[in-house]
Amino acid sequence: MLWFALGGTGLATMFVMYAYNSLIAYRNAADNALSTVDVLLQKRWDLIPNLVAAAKGYMAHESQLLQRLIELRQSAMSAGSDWERSGTDRARAENALSGGLGQFRAVVENYPQLRANENFLHLQASLNECEEQLSAARRAFNSSILQYNNSVEMFPHRLVAGTFGFTRRPFFEIQESNRAVPNLRESLT
Repeated sequence: MLWFALGGTGLATMFVMYAYNSLIAYRNAADNALSTVDVLLQKRWDLIPNLVAAAKGYMAHESQLLQRLIELRQSAMSAGSDWERSGTDRARAENALSGGLGQFRAVVENYPQLRANENFLHLQASLNECEEQLSAARRAFNSSILQYNNSVEMFPHRLVAGTFGFTRRPFFEIQESNRAVPNLRESLT
């Protein structure tokens, strides 16, 4: 009888250790994916002032847009680095910055001299490459968050997660306004 109790206790302990270590591995994978997103966000933040500086001479009439882009960058940079506490705020700020960059790209189309500037073209190509890498990193981050959240919420890991304080983490989501399908007919007229 004592052997059964010791065996049961041993199995329960092994399960808790396995579940705990699995949760740690999933959390670390999510942190690693977030770190990749952060590196790419920093790269994008560093490119924006150079892009604005290159465009300033050509876009004198668009000073409000350029100033707004700098403000959106500053807002995104100051949104916080702790994803668990400020994930939604960070995502909102980054989405606003992405929208501002999209508006900037659209306005640049009206300035052929700017589009011919080699320095500006290089900066714009770097920003486009960064945006593509950032999109891939966000997908990887959301995938790792999904795996982590599933392990936190599903039985039997849920028993261990609650005991050791593992909680659900937010995804990196786009704003609801960006989910709408663009109306190309209006854009072309």
